[in-house]
Amino acid sequence: MPKAPNVTEPEPLFRSGRHCADDRREFVEAVLTGLDDHGWTATRAWVAKQLGNGRSVVDVRLLPSGWSSQMRRLTLDDGTDLVQRTFVKPFFRHHGPGLLAREASVLALLAGQEGIPAPGFVAVDTTAEHCDHPTLLMSALPGRVRVDEDDLDRRLDLLAAQLVRIHGVVPAERPRTYQAWTSQDRVRTPNGPLWERAVDVIRRNPPPYEGCFLHRDFHPGNVLFTGTGPGLRITGVVDWVETSWGPADLDVAHCSTALALLHGPAYGLDFRERYEAHGGRDLATAPDHLYWRLLDALHYCPDAAKLAGPWRDLGRDDLTSGVLGARLEAYVDGLLQRYG
Repeated sequence: MPKAPNVTEPEPLFRSGRHCADDRREFVEAVLTGLDDHGWTATRAWVAKQLGNGRSVVDVRLLPSGWSSQMRRLTLDDGTDLVQRTFVKPFFRHHGPGLLAREASVLALLAGQEGIPAPGFVAVDTTAEHCDHPTLLMSALPGRVRVDEDDLDRRLDLLAAQLVRIHGVVPAERPRTYQAWTSQDRVRTPNGPLWERAVDVIRRNPPPYEGCFLHRDFHPGNVLFTGTGPGLRITGVVDWVETSWGPADLDVAHCSTALALLHGPAYGLDFRERYEAHGGRDLATAPDHLYWRLLDALHYCPDAAKLAGPWRDLGRDDLTSGVLGARLEAYVDGLLQRYG
């Protein structure tokens, strides 16, 4: 297994849904700069060198991805597939070395972890020394993202059990400490006493916690499934760029918010119980757990719809701004009633 690089990471950059609302215009202008898809000669040569043994790429398909990087599925002449992550846009390319080094290191770590189906690390050129752009090459995993309503209870149990296994990883070296994606000073909520009360909950220092290994962006959009009914299985967990060390409550909170928006507030509210039923780590008591849940939920304010673009691309046209806003409000209200 190739050794992943050790590169000093930059400060966290804007990622979809995680930037301060006041900086949104600057953010959009930045990511719309440098969108021309050209200059892949060096990258193709580098990929060919990584393959070795006379293998070659016979097909390339652009995959759906976020704003920060381009994802491509490379099919080889022997029928196997690889995935290539590339930072093309100048705004993100500047941070590419740290981002790709972090993901490469995590993938190398997880290669020896039973029960965590992460992509296999193949190669990385963090600084574009050999490629046209900073590039990471990894194995492709079977399965697809599921955001529909079929097999929902079974899928949620599988998600909870998978998160428990992720939290059980004991790395030789801890990843960076978690980053909060909002704060009482940055959050912008709708007007009203409900939101004022919610912001008051996070108007404090973070509660003490016993840290563990976090995916930090664990939600249905980063999990691949195969099969249906009793044959339903998780076959992949992807996007390890945000991996960090922190409270298990934070991963539970992030997945819970996504479930509340995707499937309704009750599914988000009850995800803690699913996690605990599968032997998860001890979570914080009510007031402290509420802090972590709202720290995550409030970073979707004032526009919960900013999360839903990829979900709509997968067929969830019902997730309008109105639906998502109402679900987020009901979820926050439910959290305050349950833990406040």
